[in-house]
Amino acid sequence: MILRLALGLILASLLTTLGCANDAIQANQRQVQANQALIEQTQQQIAMLQANQGASAPAPAPGTPGTCDKTVEATATRRAGDAYAAGNMTKALGYYQDALTACPGSSRAAVNLARTDEAMNNRPAAIRFYQQAASSTDGDSQSIADAKSALSRLGAN
Repeated sequence: MILRLALGLILASLLTTLGCANDAIQANQRQVQANQALIEQTQQQIAMLQANQGASAPAPAPGTPGTCDKTVEATATRRAGDAYAAGNMTKALGYYQDALTACPGSSRAAVNLARTDEAMNNRPAAIRFYQQAASSTDGDSQSIADAKSALSRLGAN
């Protein structure tokens, strides 16, 4: 009799435990479904935002003639100068290219790029950027004069 009572209690306990575990599994499944619905809704909102973004007038692309982002140019020039001073010409070259992309008509950016190319023994590129700076109409007379002087020094007038 005690054995039957013990077995009955154990069986009741197991059934209760299984019932609770089943409830927890179902609750987790419901939460997963709710999360999936939220993810799908968020994806739809992102798609709508992306579609609407294209509808507005796009900003001019960097490097477009007549545009200049002075903030980007100044930041890139400062970082390039630091890299140049540290002897990392490859990094300096990349930053000076960023500066020229931000302000394609900048004689200063072109001269800096030319000087870096010259320091890296890339004479053809240096001459090309010195020529670009020398023909600039941005009003930076010092950079234009420096470019013309470098072209004379390199025999590339």
